[in-house]
Amino acid sequence: MILVIQNMCFLLWRFSEIWELRVMHIALLLILYLMTLSGNLLIIAAVVCDYHLHTPMYFFLVNLAMQDVGSISVIIPKAVFNSLVNIRTISHAGCVAQVMFFLFFLTCDVYLLTVMAYDRYIAICNPLQYEMIMNRKACTKMIGSVWIGSFLNASLNSTVTFLTPFCSKIINQFYCEIPYLLKLACSRSYVYEIGVMIFTGTLVLGCFVFVLLTYVHIFSAILRIPSTEGRTKAFSTCLPHIIVFSIFIFTASFAYLRIISDSPPHLDFIITIMYSIVPPMMNPLIYCMRNKDIKVAFSRLYAHISLQFKEM
Repeated sequence: MILVIQNMCFLLWRFSEIWELRVMHIALLLILYLMTLSGNLLIIAAVVCDYHLHTPMYFFLVNLAMQDVGSISVIIPKAVFNSLVNIRTISHAGCVAQVMFFLFFLTCDVYLLTVMAYDRYIAICNPLQYEMIMNRKACTKMIGSVWIGSFLNASLNSTVTFLTPFCSKIINQFYCEIPYLLKLACSRSYVYEIGVMIFTGTLVLGCFVFVLLTYVHIFSAILRIPSTEGRTKAFSTCLPHIIVFSIFIFTASFAYLRIISDSPPHLDFIITIMYSIVPPMMNPLIYCMRNKDIKVAFSRLYAHISLQFKEM
C-alpha cells in the first residue's frame, strides 16, 4: 500500500553534520550571494542614476539584474539559515513559494534575454527606425509581457507539481526544485507535470531558436558595416548578451533535462550552483567587461558617492 503524503514539512538535503563543514558551506553560499547581489545592485544603481543610460538596452539590463537578484534571494537565504541552525525542514507553503518564485524569475530570464536579442536586432539591422520601434510604450509592453508570461508559466508548473501526491518528504536538494519533487511523486501520478514541463521546454526551445536566428541576421548586418570601428562597436554590444544567454540556457537545460539519479548529493549541489547561482553572478561581470558606457557610469556613481561622503 502506497502512503500518500500531503500538507507536510519537507526535509531538504543537509550539507553535513559537522559544524566546520557547514561553516564552509555557509561561507561559500554567502560569498556567491553577496557577489551576485552587489554586482547586480551596482548595475541597477548605475543605470538609474545616469541619464545617459536611459535607453531600451539598459532598461532591459536593469530588469535582468532585478530578476537575477530575485532568483538567488529565493533559494540562498533559506539554505544559509538551515545550515546555520542545523535544520533541514521547509514548510509545505514555503516549498510551494520557493518553486513558484524561482520558476518565475528563471522564466523571466529566458523571456527577457529573448527580448534583448530583438532589441539588438533592431538597433543593428534597422538603426534608422530604432527609436520609433523601441519607444517607451513598446518597451513597457515587452517587459509587461515578460513578467505576465513568466507568472502564468510559474503558476501552471507550481500548481500541477503540488497537486501531485508525494510518497516521500525527503528532497535530495538544498532547496525545493521540480525535478527532485517529481522523484518523490507516487507512481504514474506525475504525468500532467511532465506534460507541463514539455510545454515549458517547447517555449524555451522556441526562444532559443528565435535568438539563434536573430543573431544570424545581426552578424550578417555587422559584416556589411564598412568601417572596422563600426563592426567592433556593434559586435561588442552583442557579445555580452550571447555569452549570458549561452551560459544560462546550457546550464539550465543540463540541470533540468538530465535524469535525476541516486548520484552523490555533493555532485548535484555543484551542478545546481552552476546553473542557479553562477549565471546571475557572472552577468554583471560579462556586461561590464566590454561595455564602456557601464564603466563610465560606475565611475560617475563612485565619484558622486565619494563627494557625498566628503560633504558629511
